[in-house]
Parts: sequence; C-alpha cells; structure tokens
Amino acid sequence: MTSSSEAIERALFVGRWDAGIPTEGSADSTIAKLAKDVIDGSFRSVLTSNHAQRLLRIKTTLENLDGPIPSWFDFDSISEEDRNSLLPLIVGIACLHSYIQPNYTGPDLDVKPLEVLKLSPNLDLTEELLHQRATAELAYGGEPAYHLAQVSIFLAVAEALWSVAKSAKTVAWWRLRTWLLREQLLDEPVGLPQAIWDMIVADADALKDPEFPPDLREIQGRILLEQGVLHHTIHNDKQAAEYFVRAAKSSGLQYELTGAPGKRTKFQQFDVTQLVLLAQSRKTPEEKNQIGEKVIESHETNPTPEVVRDGAPTGGPAIPETLPLNDDTLLEKTEFTSSTPSPSSTISHLDPNSQPPLDPLDQCILLGLCLNVKNTSPSHGLTAEQMSPYVARVISHPLNWSVHTMALLLRSRLESNRTRTVERSTLQLQALVDQMPTTDSTVQERLEYLHGIPLPSKWEMQKELATRFLSIGVVKSALEVFEKLEMWEHVVQCWKSMERPDKGIAIVKDLLEGRKAEADIVLSRGRTRGTAKLDNIREAKLWCLLGDMEPANAVRHYTHAWEISNHTSARAVRSLGGYHFARGEYVETKDCLKKAVGINPLLSRSWFVLGCACLKTEDWEEARQAFFRCVAIDDEDAESWNNLASVYLRMAEADQEQPEGGPQSDHGGQAVPFTHRMLAWRALKQGVKHGYDNWRMWMNYMIVSMDVGELTEACRALARIVESRADKDGSSSVDEDVLDKLVDAATRSVSQAETGSPDVQQQRSWTPKELLKRVTELLDNTILPKVATTRVFRARARLYTFHADYESAIRLYMDAYRLSVAGSTERGEMEVDNWRVAVTEVEEIVDVLRNFGSKIEGYKWGLQARSIVRSFMGKTKEDFGDEPEWQRLVDLTEELKL
Repeated sequence: MTSSSEAIERALFVGRWDAGIPTEGSADSTIAKLAKDVIDGSFRSVLTSNHAQRLLRIKTTLENLDGPIPSWFDFDSISEEDRNSLLPLIVGIACLHSYIQPNYTGPDLDVKPLEVLKLSPNLDLTEELLHQRATAELAYGGEPAYHLAQVSIFLAVAEALWSVAKSAKTVAWWRLRTWLLREQLLDEPVGLPQAIWDMIVADADALKDPEFPPDLREIQGRILLEQGVLHHTIHNDKQAAEYFVRAAKSSGLQYELTGAPGKRTKFQQFDVTQLVLLAQSRKTPEEKNQIGEKVIESHETNPTPEVVRDGAPTGGPAIPETLPLNDDTLLEKTEFTSSTPSPSSTISHLDPNSQPPLDPLDQCILLGLCLNVKNTSPSHGLTAEQMSPYVARVISHPLNWSVHTMALLLRSRLESNRTRTVERSTLQLQALVDQMPTTDSTVQERLEYLHGIPLPSKWEMQKELATRFLSIGVVKSALEVFEKLEMWEHVVQCWKSMERPDKGIAIVKDLLEGRKAEADIVLSRGRTRGTAKLDNIREAKLWCLLGDMEPANAVRHYTHAWEISNHTSARAVRSLGGYHFARGEYVETKDCLKKAVGINPLLSRSWFVLGCACLKTEDWEEARQAFFRCVAIDDEDAESWNNLASVYLRMAEADQEQPEGGPQSDHGGQAVPFTHRMLAWRALKQGVKHGYDNWRMWMNYMIVSMDVGELTEACRALARIVESRADKDGSSSVDEDVLDKLVDAATRSVSQAETGSPDVQQQRSWTPKELLKRVTELLDNTILPKVATTRVFRARARLYTFHADYESAIRLYMDAYRLSVAGSTERGEMEVDNWRVAVTEVEEIVDVLRNFGSKIEGYKWGLQARSIVRSFMGKTKEDFGDEPEWQRLVDLTEELKL
C-alpha cells in the first residue's frame, strides 16, 4: 500500500481530512476524492457512483431475498484492482455512516437504499420489505433487532463489505465499530463472535511499542478508547475503565481529581472544599499534526464559544443547546476562590476557574471515565459526586457537537435524582432529543468522534426520556413516547402503573392476531402486492410478553414463543426458567436456563437464577460455574459473591486429606478442604466490598475468617455487624463466642498461638501485636459504646489483665458481675437453677478480687469481696438456705475472714 493510501486510511479512521493528501494528479486521486466525500458526509455521491456500483452489483440469478444479505452480491466478480484498493473500505464506511446519520446524529439522510442497491424489477420489493429483511438478519444471540431503526440495510451491507476490504489495515477496527452499533440494535447485550475478538487482539499487538509514532498516537488513543466503549457496551465495566486509563496515557492527557476551596450555593458565606478535575491535553508542537494544530489554535482564540440557537450560529463551533439551571439556591457552576487547589498535584498550576480547552479526543476519554455512573443507580451518591467534575470539565469548553451532546446527556443522568436539578435534567434530555433533525452543524463534525463515545441512538434517547417521565409521575407522556417507539413491553408497564393491565393485554393480542400492526408492516402492506409479517424473534417476544401478563397460560405462551423462534429466542427460555423457579421446579429451571445462557451468555441474571436452582438440587459444580459467570460479568454483584462462597463451603474432595476441626459440608458429610475454605473467604471478601450494608454477608465473612485464621478480618467483620445491628438488636448483635476466641488469640504469645491447622498458620496474614491492637479497638471503639453484657465486660477485662492493668480489669469484672445473674437478680425472683449459676458467679468474682486485688497497692479487696458474698447470701437465704450449695457460700465467708 502506498504512503498516500496509508494517509487516506488514517484520515478515514479519525474522520478528519488531511489537506496534504492530493485529490488530483495522482494515481490515488479517485480514491482520495471518494474518501474525502465520505469524511465530508457526501454519502449519496459515493454510494451512487460507478465505483460503488461495481462493488454492490446484485447477482443476476437472485430470485428472492431469502438468503443471507452477503449472498445477494456478486463479490466474486470484483476486479483484483478494486479488491486490493481502498474502495471496499470507503464504500463500507459510507454505508456504515449512512446508517449512523439518521439514527444517531441527524439530520435526515439524502439517499435511499433502492438508489444504491439495484435490485431486479422482478423481485417487486419496497424499501420497507428490504428493511424488514435486514432487521431480521441483524438479530443476534436470540435477541431481536429494533425494528424502527432507519435504513438498517446499510448496516448489514457495511458488514458484508468488510470481508472484501481485506487489504485495509484498519478493517478490523471498522468491524469493531460495526459490532458496537449492532449491539445497540439488540434488546439485550450479547457477546461478540470469537472471530471479531481475535482480530481486535491481533491488531492490538501492534500498539505495544512504547515508542509509537507521534503522527499515529491519535489512532492509538482512539483504538484504546473504542475498545473501552465496547467493553462498556457489553457491561464489562472493569475492563472498560482500564482501557480508558490507557487511552488517556496514550494521548498524553493529564488529569487529577482533587479539591479546592469554593462556593456551590448563592448564599454560602464561607468556602468549603469542592471536588474539581484538573486536566490538560498534550500540546507540544512536535506532536501536533496540521489539523490538530489548527483545531487547538482555534480553541485558544475562542476559549468560550457561544451556543447555536435555532440553527443559526452566533459565534464559535456549533453545539447543542445547554440549558441553564435557574435555581434560587444552587450556582450554575462551582465558584472556586483559590487558584492553587493542591500543592501536591502534578498539574497544580492550573486555575480551577480558568482551565485551558481540551482536545476533543481527550474530552471523549474523560467522558469514558464517567460511564460507570448509570442513571439507574441513584444509590451511588458518592460516585455521582466524583463523576460530576469530569462532566463539568468537558461542558466548560464545547468544541464538538457530538461530544458536547454526550456530556450534556451524562450531566442529565447525574442530575436526574436531585430535587433541585431534576427539572433541568428532564428538559435538557428533551432538548437533546429535539436537536436531532437540525442542521446546525456539519455531518463531518457530528461523526468525527462518534465512535469514541457511547452516544445513544435516537430511539434509546427517546426511551430514556420516557423513562424519565415515568420517574416524575408523567405516565401519559411516557406512554405516548413508548407507543410511538412501538416498545410494547414498556407500553404494558405504563398501563399496569395506571391500573389498566387489560389494555396492555389487548394491545399484545391485537398485534399477535393481526388486528394491530407495527409501522414497518403497515408501510410494507401498503406498497406491495405481497404480505409482510413479524419476523420470528419479534413475534416470540410478544408471546413472552403475553405470558408475563397471563400467569395462568404462561407455560403455554413461553413454550409457543420458543417453538416459533425455532429454538433461538433466549427471552422465551429465560421466562420459562423464571416461571419454574418461582414454583420450586428446579430441575426444569436448570434445563431452561442452560438453553438461555447457551444462546446469550452475557445476562448475569440468567446465570444467577441458574446457580440458585443448582444450589437447590445440590449440583455444586454447576452452581460454582454459574455464580462464577455472574461475578465475571459484574464483579460488583455482592449476592453472587456470597453464593459462590456458599458453594465452595459445600464442595468436598474425598481424595484430599482433611484438616482436623474443619467445617463439615453437606456433600456426603465430608470436611471442606482448606483450599475451598480459602476460596470461599476470598469470594466473601469481594462480596462485602460491594454489599457493605448487608450484615448477613458480614456474618458469613466473620465465620469463615475465623475458620481460615484471618482474625483481623474477623475483627473488621464483627465491628461492621455491631455498627449495623446494635441500635436495633442490642446485645444480640455481638457474637460473643467469636469475641472470646479473638481475645484468646490476641492475648496469647506467638509460641502459644493456636490458630488452627498448620495450613492456617502458614496462611496467617497478621501478627499477634497487630491482632491485639485490632481487638482492643473493636471493644473500645465499637462494642462497648453500644453493647453492655457480662461476656463483653469480661472480654475487655481479660485484655486489661494481659497488660497488667489490674485496677481496670477489676472495674470491668465488677461491671460484668453487676449484669450477671448473681448481681442483677432481686430477692424472690430467682429459680433454683439460676441460683446455682449465681453461686458460681460469686465464687468467680471473689477469685478475681483475691488474685488481682492483692497486686494493687492499698486496694482493700477483702472488704469488697466479703460485702459481695454477704449481700448475695442475705437476699437468697430465705429461699435457698437449705440447698447443698449454700455450704459453699458459708465456707467462702470463712475464708474471707482469715
């Protein structure tokens, strides 16, 4: 490939034309002109050109469209010259962006599929039927494709052309971009084909060189960023965050979340430390290409661009409308009163109130770091507060239409759960939906950074708006939007919320029986002599929806959905599995959900229910695999971590030597191997990290920590349990057996420590000194301020004894005695059995006074001991003076007289 071809391919990849590429007088001038038209958004001129028609020639023998879309084209007749050029890549990109323009960025597309695909007249097809065929083929993993997406045929054609564009170096990344868009067409995320992953990994190997050429650094940053977006799309948030950080490093973006004094409200009288994101792009001259330098210079000359209104630019780049907050208390943005937020910061020279503009690619990276904040997780308040500065940093310098749209959308999500900002959040989302048809910015600008941000499709944004309406109680407006989008599942939910479930049932039945038709079918029936009907996956989904609403006929409806989908509808077997699980039919649940996860393995809920069914049937290995897949998909799923630990504790290996004293499993009564107990402990450690408020999980973690010898972690767990339950449950919140064992271990010397088996001692991660400190803090800071029981006081007294603080030890033992049976029971209230226990308690406190009191100078322990015995004898002599144990009290009195 010539250097000119490489430059064209790079320009296509970054979506920005390089003025240094000749478009006339060279061998590649024709290709260059076509590539420039693609970048400029002139898709009609490219797709209707003779060059594109040579590639998209339909087979003359094609009599119907029943076969796969790639089989329609006569790719075998493409000349070797065209095959080895960039023409297939250029036409494929034109098709891909022709799909993106009407569905993601707007404005409306000026080319129609039948103007590009010269189908034989004898096929007698309309664009709507062509669209239906593409929609059915784009379904994947048992999930239907959204049927109202426009010109889906262009997405399918682009995917077919990548198999022809084998000479292009970036074709694997265009496949990645295509699959990202295809994922967003589906109801639920599905895994990528292994072949796509293999291509991505193979091309990523070229990025391992730390001395990546400066002119290609932007490509490297984009590739890492887009890989992160892909992982985010399929819910691999941990891997996504790693890629975003790598992308920032590659692009040279410096950023730091720190604090600076400032004001957030209009009436604030004093400064409070506020979160701020300091960030700056790499700006060294040798690392700017010609286009990048021009962009950055224009940003510097206009650091605060004005907003476009009604399609008329008022100065600066075209950007979406940014709605003001207009609140009587909150400021529009934080006002920082210090220009030096943190002396330790590597970029502390930046003024929080006046930071330089960021390169749009760096803005995309910052937005990528916000993607773990979802508008469906309002409980993550701290996370939202941490992410807001990232979004504010991007919004402060609007430089690109799509990037600014994404920033406003993220801000809208972050503000959707706060009373003072929910109104702007909803209105801003409405404004973003309304801006789609406008022509206030060029197609090139809207597409340039689109692949590096997860900008939702227009139907997903409208769906989010309708969901926002539901959250604020505007149900009818939400219903209107969902009906317009033909999202029947949400329509049914709206009717349920209005207490009219019968309306939802009627709609679904009308759709299934043909009395009501979706928009694409209505259009098709009106423009052709043939008939059009729902594809199998979409019809199966409607039967599943009817099964949800009619529990009495659920099994019949779900089974019918499974059959008509030709056993490809994951939704059908998921629903059937859930139905059986709710009725305790666990064997049937397993059969159904194994089929569901085999079709679409990316839904953690299916794996979770499958794991629970395996637990019920004591299929430990299957349960382990199921819960392991749950935490692999979502490592913040605390419940799955807890269940995974439970599985490990039930698994036993008969052929392995069992440690003495280990817990018994339910598997044949065999002891649980130490390795399994450690795996359970590690799983619970992850679980409590994400289920911090679940005291039952902390209880499990405490017990297993004691068992494997992680005593400092047991201390932490017991402290958390007491903090969670003490106010409600009082003394029962303390596991006194565990507390006593912790005190025992803490007060023994290293040579006397008994922490279990040799395996446990080898794995121990704490020292006796550290444990002693942790147990002391547990009692003094957590338990004693909230709980007062005899055993708790005695436990603390034993620690004082270990430190030879006998005076404090006696004080705690006396507190324990006052709460004991002997010290707290009044005359006439004691049963004989309790009295015998009380006699032992009296003897014990006398022994404590005798042993420790004699070591305290001037302490009259004998007087106090005699007083305790006489008082106890005085209030119990009448009832128990003739008991045999009474003589023990008499003898004790005589001893104290000596």
